[in-house]
Amino acid sequence: MPEANLVSTIEGLPNICGFEDSVFRAEQSSRPVYLPRSGIDFDRARAGFAMALHMHQPLIPAGGAELRTASVISNLKYMMDNQGIGDNHNAGVFHWCYKRMGEFIPGLVAEGKNPRIMLEYSGCLLHGLLDMGLYDVIDALKTITCDDRYRHTVEWLGCPWGHAVAPSTPVQDMRLHVRAWQHHFASIFGVEALERVRGFSPSEMALPNHPDVCYEFVKTLRDAGYRWLLVQEHSVENAAGGGSIKNPHLPHRLVARNSRGETAEIVAIIKTQGSDTKLVAQGQPYYEAKGVARAEIGGRSVPQLVTQIADGENGGVMMNEFPAKYQEVMRESSGSDTPAVNVTEYLEYLEQVGVKDADFEAVQPLHQQQIWDNFDPGAGSEKLAQVIERLKGEDHRFHMDGGSWTNDRSWVSGYDHVLQPMEEASALFNEKVLNAGYSTREPRYRNALFYLLVSETSCYRFWGEGLWTEYGRELSRRTMEIVKHDFQG
Repeated sequence: MPEANLVSTIEGLPNICGFEDSVFRAEQSSRPVYLPRSGIDFDRARAGFAMALHMHQPLIPAGGAELRTASVISNLKYMMDNQGIGDNHNAGVFHWCYKRMGEFIPGLVAEGKNPRIMLEYSGCLLHGLLDMGLYDVIDALKTITCDDRYRHTVEWLGCPWGHAVAPSTPVQDMRLHVRAWQHHFASIFGVEALERVRGFSPSEMALPNHPDVCYEFVKTLRDAGYRWLLVQEHSVENAAGGGSIKNPHLPHRLVARNSRGETAEIVAIIKTQGSDTKLVAQGQPYYEAKGVARAEIGGRSVPQLVTQIADGENGGVMMNEFPAKYQEVMRESSGSDTPAVNVTEYLEYLEQVGVKDADFEAVQPLHQQQIWDNFDPGAGSEKLAQVIERLKGEDHRFHMDGGSWTNDRSWVSGYDHVLQPMEEASALFNEKVLNAGYSTREPRYRNALFYLLVSETSCYRFWGEGLWTEYGRELSRRTMEIVKHDFQG
């Protein structure tokens, strides 16, 4: 199917399915896409630093007075329309935050600098921006993504379309989120731009640590063409005996084994420390990199890489301090021995000098060593479940809820009132739509998929109770109603 058919919106819905052949072409390329234009002297560099901005606004049933009939709109629109409530007065600032990298990058390049930034925008946000007619944001992002003068400075990271957390999202739905984001991104920025999306940023930095769930997650990413995954430092452990990792500023291999003894691997880039927008807003990765020396991988001396991600719009520090500090850091680091570097560009350099993935130390999700000490890989899911329950009883710290940006938050425990409706909607969609083999090009398929993905947004669990919980339950109800009505066969 020619790329020209990849319009971003179809009958009011985001283009998240139906043109898989076009999207699949972009996933097959492995050629270097950043290094040829890099302009960075890696042989001189002592260390590099990579900064990523995570951007998200949920879609909520708030476009009307009654919850059951309200249209689904962006939370950003709700903020703009109700600026007297809470911190909704920040809506205009948020709007600028989504756009401003499209201003900063061209300005710095015009100065002769060599800036870098990694961007991760949820599908919910991208659809919301288009639905609101905020084409100034989309056009600014297209400039730095597609214009030959700037495209080497900006790396997009893939993510789940609906900002779903991997540990507690049904594995078949996570595949749908991953594919939908690629599909939607290609429809907005083009298939060629999608070809340059090699890294994946999981929502809430949540990494599944249940062996079967993690295996399916990693396999989903590899099947979708992703080269590397961003992980939180304390959500992984050494694959050789457990324990914390020793070299967080070097790439690792995330090894995922399941109960059947199958293995899937992906390069893991470690994000250190917790979730704190001040780390990025105040240029912490750059200042940390200035104190980091070269290291050896596979017998070769290479610069290390300090990597951080933060919300790109939340908090006064990010809203107010980031613009000036980002530009100051990019001006100072350009041409220095601690340059700003995007991750795929860094990995392409390592490959060029002969470093192979096999040279990276292996890690596994947190708490898995306790499983492997008590379970023979290949013994099956029933035996694994027995081992997990026994370990839970023996060690109160042991859990299979996944690891995230904070050690004290589970994305499973305490959310039954939201997870149950979500899981019911997922099971119904799986039975009536996926297993029935309906064409992804059918409007009814796209409509049902849209509501399913939106219903699994993490925000409905993050706040735990109140109106946000009701939003999640309502969207799950609509998903089930649509499936029952439109897929009766």
